[in-house]
Amino acid sequence: MSKTGIFYGSSTGNTEAVAGKIAEKLGAETFDVADSPADALNECDKIILGASTLGIGDIQDDWDDFLSVLEDADLNGKTVAIFGLGDAETYPDSFVDAIGIFYETVKDKGCTIVGEVSTDGYDYDESRGEVDGKFVGLPLDEDNQDDETDARIDAWVAQIAPAFN
Repeated sequence: MSKTGIFYGSSTGNTEAVAGKIAEKLGAETFDVADSPADALNECDKIILGASTLGIGDIQDDWDDFLSVLEDADLNGKTVAIFGLGDAETYPDSFVDAIGIFYETVKDKGCTIVGEVSTDGYDYDESRGEVDGKFVGLPLDEDNQDDETDARIDAWVAQIAPAFN
């Protein structure tokens, strides 16, 4: 049986809200990494990772401990997608770096990563989340482009849905 889990960390509630929207569209279960859901991570064969980027390139605080759980997890044969929130105006040199941190953590773990997004429509200088000219996951900017969020989520979910259904 296939199980999809969305693992997120949220300081202000924005990432939690996005996780909820994605979960509703995919029929997935959400897990706050502050609760250390290591067993759930192992039980899911389809995984979505989400976090905001804090300050200059730091991943959301709840991931400080759970990132090591992700590093140690057996992701071989699993499907992984990534989303992240950032502020492109205040932190243009580290916009959505969290998605890059996730990507760097899982890319060599035998999983299939889906959900690349074009950089078109985003105004930033640098991002660890950009690899080969594309974002390695869904970038969202609730501070400056919140009017784009729902359409970006819809397009991204439509893109990854075949791999998650």
